[in-house]
Formats: sequence, C-alpha cells, structure tokens
Amino acid sequence: MAEALLRVKDLRIAFGGKPVVHGVDFELAPGEKLALVGESGSGKTVTALSLLRLVPDAQVSGQAWLAGEPPRDLLALPERELRAIRGREIAMIFQEPMTALNPLYPVGDQIAEVLRLHEGLDARAAHEAAVQLLADTGVPEPARRARAFPHQLSGGQRQRAMIAMALACKPRLLLADEPTTALDVTLRVQILDLLDSLQQRYGMAVLMITHDLNLVRRFADRVAVMEHGRLVEEGAVQTVFGAPQHAYTRKLIDSRPERHVAEPPAGGDEAPLLSARDVVVSYPVPRPGIRGWFGRDRFVAVQDADLRIAPGETLGVVGESGSGKSTLALAALGLLPFSGEMRIAGQAWRGGATADRPLRRQVQVVFQDPFSSLSPRMTVGRIVGEGLAVHSPGLSEAEQLARVVQTLADVGLTDAQFPQLLSRYPHEFSGGQRQRIAIARALIVQPRLLVLDEPTSALDVTIQKQVLALLQRLQREHGLAYLLITHDVEVVQAMAHRVMVMKDGRIVEHGPVEQVLGAPREAYTRQLVTAALAVPPL
Repeated sequence: MAEALLRVKDLRIAFGGKPVVHGVDFELAPGEKLALVGESGSGKTVTALSLLRLVPDAQVSGQAWLAGEPPRDLLALPERELRAIRGREIAMIFQEPMTALNPLYPVGDQIAEVLRLHEGLDARAAHEAAVQLLADTGVPEPARRARAFPHQLSGGQRQRAMIAMALACKPRLLLADEPTTALDVTLRVQILDLLDSLQQRYGMAVLMITHDLNLVRRFADRVAVMEHGRLVEEGAVQTVFGAPQHAYTRKLIDSRPERHVAEPPAGGDEAPLLSARDVVVSYPVPRPGIRGWFGRDRFVAVQDADLRIAPGETLGVVGESGSGKSTLALAALGLLPFSGEMRIAGQAWRGGATADRPLRRQVQVVFQDPFSSLSPRMTVGRIVGEGLAVHSPGLSEAEQLARVVQTLADVGLTDAQFPQLLSRYPHEFSGGQRQRIAIARALIVQPRLLVLDEPTSALDVTIQKQVLALLQRLQREHGLAYLLITHDVEVVQAMAHRVMVMKDGRIVEHGPVEQVLGAPREAYTRQLVTAALAVPPL
C-alpha cells in the first residue's frame, strides 16, 4: 500500500441478487485525480458510493484498501469505524447540492456540524472555521452566506458550500459525483478551477464521477471507462483520448453534437411564426424591512426583448441561470403575463383558455427533464394522445390511435422494439427514450413551433447526440421552427441558425450563429464562448 492511497480489488455490487458491477479493479495514488466515466447505468456512481457503503440494500463484495497504519478494508470495517472515516479521511461532493443540503438549516451550521463531529471544535470555533471555508471556496460575503439557507443561495454558491463542507476536515480522498452537471458553462469552469486549486493546496486525491469527457480532459490525470458495470479501459487521459482501444470509449469520444440542419426558406417576406417586440416580464417581490408592510417592488426578469423566428428556423437563446431565457420562453408559450407584443403566426395571446386554444396547437414545448414532465400514472399511449382530445376532438378513436402510433414511430419508438409500447409507463424507459416520448407528445398536434427548454442537458453525451439528430431530422421533414433555450454552446452550434445572448434579462447580442459565436462583439458573449472553449474539445 506504499504507492496507492486507495486500492479496489474485485468490487462486485448487486441488488436483489442482480449484479450491476462486475469485478472492478483500480488504484488511486496520493494527490492523483482519477475520472470514472460512462453513461447512466454504467455503474460509476454506485461504485463510488459503495466505497463508503452509502448504497442501501446493495450486496457488496470485494476489497477497498485505504492506506494507513495499518491499511483498512473499507468494505469490511464495522460501521462505527467507517463513520469516523466518512468526512474526515474520505469526503464526498454530491451531484445536486439542493437535495444534498438540508433545507432546514443554514449552510454554515451544516459545515460547522462536520467540524464539531470530527475535529471536536466548540460551536464558536466551528462557526468561525465554517465562515473561513466558505471564503476559501470563493463564496462572496461568507459571514452573511453562512447564515443563509440553501434555497437562498445560487446554484454555484450551493455547490461551493458543498465543497466547503467536504473539505472541512482536509480529507485525503475526495469523491466528486458529477460536481458540475447542473451548472452553467461559466460556473463549471469556475468550480473545476476551484477543485483544482484546492486539490493542490491540500494534496488530496480526487475520484471524479462524470459523463462529460471534455471536463475529464481538462481536469483529470487518469481516466477509467465503465460500461455495463465493467471497467473496459483505463490509462492516462491523453493516452486514452488520443488512441482509445475499446469500441465503447471510441463511441463516447465520437458523441459530440454534429450539425445537420437545413437552411430555412430564403426570403424575409414570409410572416414569422413567432415575433416579439418590447416584451417585459416582471414579478412582485417584497420590500425589505418595514417598507414591506405598505407595498411591493417589482423584479424585472425580461426587459424590452425583441425576437423573430421564421418557419423552419432555429433560434438559440443562451445565457447563464437567471439571465431570463426560460422566462422569455414561458412568455412565448403564453404561460406568463407580460407587457409588449408577442405573436404566434400573427395572432396575439389573449389570456383565456378557450381564446388561446388555437395558438396552443401552433406552439408546443419540450421540457428539460422528461422524467418529471411525464405523468408517472399515465401510459405512453395516453400521454402522447392527450393533446388530440383537446385539439382534434373530431377524430375517431381509431384515427387517434393511428396518429399516436405514427408519431411515436416518427421519433423512433415502435411496438416491434418495445412490445405493448402504448401500455407501458415512463419509468420503464431510459432517459433518452423518455425524451423521445416527450417530443412525440409535443408533435402529436402537428405544431409549427417547438420551444425546447434545455432538451438534452439531463442526458448522456451519446443519448444527447441521438436526440439532437432526431430534432434535426424532424425539422427537415416537417419544416418545424425551434426556440432553443440552452447554456450549452456546442448544442447551439449544432442546432441553431441564429443565436440570441441574454444577460440579466436583456438581450446583449443577436445574429447568425457563426457570427455571434465565432466573432462575438460583447464582452459577456466572449466570456461564455471562452468558458466553453476553456474545456478543450476532444
């Protein structure tokens, strides 16, 4: 054990007797950064969690030796001894800080709890140390933020608070489970830089679990690739990415989005499918202090937005969280009150369910997370066919069934592939298949415009490529127009004809995608593009 901080041998994990990880072996040296990569279901997260025995109802066998005097097998230790290791010698950053942090306690108290438990500090010293940790991780106004609850922090601040908690006891090994997946591209780079500097400062080893190969190339020393619970390739990052030996590794590396979009019909005389002028969206917010008794202020989420989408065209809207892009999309869907002018195929939203029904057929939406946007209590047939009952009540039951089957076939789902497809429920499908169901639900009423709200951000890189190719094919075949909301510059480059950049509710730059992303005029656009390119392409 002199050379390895962690040595995992023949790790096997099963649930209810069904194996999910099959004899995994790997080592991690002190101060080394190892990335464990693979698609969802490959076993990478359960492998990392099992090292600290954090997977309930799992049957785990094998060995996981942690260096020390004497070396200890994490998988064989009594729970009392393992509890002393968690947080002190091995710490973990979870994927979604909003669910990992306790919503009932200020973040400073949660960090201080680790210090009191493992370091024996009193309440005052633990609080002061927690504030210093927040400062070390780049949280502004750390003393005030320490008193804040998780919901009062931004996504980046919550992730920094999670990192501060993980580093409280200066662990020898940090397990980072998708630490940047839910963040904007600029925040991803900031968090990676932070982890890199803290890793060097504390000399700790890092085991990063991710499916983002660009981040691996930027951050890790070595990479281990998992497929269906097996380690199929391992080596230095440059060696594996430069000359991958396994077909699965090559498949992952080749999964960058590709541009196969048809140019929209020439000529600007055709009426736009979506046009907006001077659109403003604002929300009432309470005033601070005693002034809140007498009235409310208004927070302006979108300010003086103008946009235009022609038939067959894709407009990409990019910006960080809080820039107003999703709010603008909801206004375009007629789901938020706004001032100004917003027209769908020349018709304005009227604000009534009956009056707006014809427009609802013209514009549909595909949401970010298909698992939460599809009802778990409805079958696929009912989910996809639901819109026909509202917008095509004149169709017979047989005609509705035929339309549902054809629409599912259009998105690549057939009864031959999935027996009794229409009777199945969303949980019986993978993430990519659920997103295809969501797209079919939107297409069933034959809209002319789709609002795509981060349609691939919750998907693995290989599935993302498939869904983007599907959307490109549907646009070519049906002449669809897309309003694409995303923070992923690569997705915009692959899908969009024009791009609009939003910051603090305002449109700061707008034009053809090659011009805006290739030679941005505004400093904020350059910052977004630079952050995306800071993670070098494979």
